[in-house]
Amino acid sequence: MAFDFKKEYKEFYLPSSKPSFVDVPAANYIAVRGTGDPNADNGAYKDALQILYGVAYTIKMSKMGDYRINGYFDFVVPPLEGLWWEVVDGKTVAGFSYSNKANLHWISLIRLPEFVTQSDFDWAVAEAARKKKIVCSAAEFFTLRESRCAQVMHNGSYDDEPATIALLKQFIEQNGCTVDIDNTNRFHHEIYLSDPRKTAPDKLKTVIRYPIR
Repeated sequence: MAFDFKKEYKEFYLPSSKPSFVDVPAANYIAVRGTGDPNADNGAYKDALQILYGVAYTIKMSKMGDYRINGYFDFVVPPLEGLWWEVVDGKTVAGFSYSNKANLHWISLIRLPEFVTQSDFDWAVAEAARKKKIVCSAAEFFTLRESRCAQVMHNGSYDDEPATIALLKQFIEQNGCTVDIDNTNRFHHEIYLSDPRKTAPDKLKTVIRYPIR
């Protein structure tokens, strides 16, 4: 049976709607950076998703070809994740506005199994570009180190996240901690457990995670 990150690491992917603390180990990802409204038709965000899934499935299906990855095991491609911040007039601001998405900066991510090395990643990027006829040069091998965090499950539309974020921040403050976001390796972090193309907005499930100190 294929290894499923969501089932094996429930503490990271399936928190409750009540905020909680979690210690998150470092992990490697396929990453694509960009700016702008993620909902824009033919925008950078949609291009990023094409690259991410192209590389991820190239790694997953490598078992069918001639390239052999040392330590490979079959796996379910992990859910899409995103790191988000806002830049206004050239300056990074605390938090971000859900009403002006054009100012958003993001790093879109898909987690890599531990067996994937930098050389395996480079092969997969080149192979995805060759097979799928897309430019994958924006893909990077990205290590995220979060350590101590607070997280919560948001149920509903992405635009309704502010109420859940307020609940998360209240939990952090009530427990004598502060949000520790620097937008270099500690970000507003979201994990998307639902496919918005197939799921009604009020049924979407999104993990929201904030690093703390």
